[in-house]
Amino acid sequence: MTAPAMIKISQLHKSFGSNQVLKGIDLEVDLSQVVVVIGPSGSGKSTLLRCCNGLEIAQQGVIDICGQRLTDNGAMLAEKDLNRLRTQVGMVFQSFNLFPHLSVLHNVTIGPRTLRGMGAAQSEQLGEALLAKVGLAEKSSAMPASLSGGQKQRVAIARALAMEPKVMLFDEPTSALDPELVGEVLQVMKLLAKEGMTMMVVTHEMSFAKEVADTVVVMDGGRIIEAGVPEVIFKNPKEARTRLFLQAILKDETQTP
Repeated sequence: MTAPAMIKISQLHKSFGSNQVLKGIDLEVDLSQVVVVIGPSGSGKSTLLRCCNGLEIAQQGVIDICGQRLTDNGAMLAEKDLNRLRTQVGMVFQSFNLFPHLSVLHNVTIGPRTLRGMGAAQSEQLGEALLAKVGLAEKSSAMPASLSGGQKQRVAIARALAMEPKVMLFDEPTSALDPELVGEVLQVMKLLAKEGMTMMVVTHEMSFAKEVADTVVVMDGGRIIEAGVPEVIFKNPKEARTRLFLQAILKDETQTP
């Protein structure tokens, strides 16, 4: 018997006023699968991800996450149930959203302590282990202002992992970083994928998509225009719009001697 999808999205429609951003999205993410969503700016990628965490409410369609119905044609989970579901769905944003007045370790442990009722000693042990995992063991007592952008994003990933989520959502996690800092964040994400974390990633980092994705989903104009394994999407895409997008975003790479 096939296990149910960790994320199942059916006929999702989302508008902001008269602007229809999502136009009938169907997508499934299975256990331990890495699905990378690519496409031009304004195609609806980030809105799709935010709908999967209840940060945006879709007017039509159904989203099931971790076996729980998150939204059903505009009806959302009750706030108490939504907050419980969010402990299972970690999200990492473009901006790091760290608490500037709290130390790195406190940023990582505040969730388990306040939302899961974990004791101080246990949460600190967990926090230290996660900071070591993302390569920041020596930064536990540092304040966010003293960190580089890449370090801040790795703290944000550790903070999300501290809730021991079943699914991780990444919304362009490297887009706010200087180029030399991108690799350190992608390395942590690759480690999570290798460990079997179920992940849905919106990114412009094509090298990550090629190397790590089980499925690459291409969005344009609020629709999924094609999806497949990286080798097919990058070497032999079916859609002309996919080819044009990839040619534009890979231009620098193809021009490298």
